[in-house]
Amino acid sequence: MNIPVVKLENLKKDYYIGSTPVPVLKGLNIQVDKGEFIGIMGSSGSGKSTLLNILGLLDNPTSGCYKLDNINVESLHDNKLAELRNSKIGFIFQSFNLFPHLTVEQNIEVPMIYKEIPKRKRAQIAKKLASQVKLSHRLTHKPSELSGGERQRIAIARALANNPSFLLADEPTGNLDEQTSEEIMLLFKQLHKERGGTIVMVTHDPELERMFDRVIKLRDGNVEY
Repeated sequence: MNIPVVKLENLKKDYYIGSTPVPVLKGLNIQVDKGEFIGIMGSSGSGKSTLLNILGLLDNPTSGCYKLDNINVESLHDNKLAELRNSKIGFIFQSFNLFPHLTVEQNIEVPMIYKEIPKRKRAQIAKKLASQVKLSHRLTHKPSELSGGERQRIAIARALANNPSFLLADEPTGNLDEQTSEEIMLLFKQLHKERGGTIVMVTHDPELERMFDRVIKLRDGNVEY
């Protein structure tokens, strides 16, 4: 039986120019099941970024339904949304978004601090995750001492820290060269296989399409079939 982690029903998002609504997402019906590795693709202006912000609980739909682990999220207050964001979604960004003054180990621990996980346990989890992304030897280093690929590996480890319902990756290879991009995508595949987690990745790169279990293509605010 398929268990949906993400379910969107007739989801719409409008922005406004003055009082004039400009539809960006025009009634999306999307389901991502537990354990899937999904790519969301589309050209500039297709609605990818808007959809990413809604999936990440950073923006609200104008209408329609978004269920995350069967929780209706569109009507929740900010505090509850922040709690869900930290516990159920692991974010991975194109620009890594690491804290430059923190070590690798401390960067991985950040989401666990917000979840009030005890210091000793945080350190244990951080070391284990660093090992999974093949960077145990870099725990005491700062981001400025790492290559782009190593920074993204740490960002992936950090995203896994709270064992989220799904990873939400925004163009995670966009700032990397071709060889490093391939290495990062293979790491995603390996972690997906080993951990059985759910991954939703937004990308414009058609070369990555072969990596996904399934691709959802957006065009002009609609799913392209």
